[in-house]
Amino acid sequence: MVQVTDYLYFVRDDQILNNEPIIKGTRTPVRAVVETWRMGVPPEEIPIGMPHHKKLQ
Repeated sequence: MVQVTDYLYFVRDDQILNNEPIIKGTRTPVRAVVETWRMGVPPEEIPIGMPHHKKLQ
């Protein structure tokens, strides 16, 4: 079951990644985006590394 969060683009789904927050409409964990950003990738370049996510671009 998809659970809405306080954030527009993040949801939780108990069927995906043990209910870890994901980007709405994908299976990408929010954690993956944050870790990429922490490695020094500028926010506008993160979607380039995830070309299968049209919503991020």
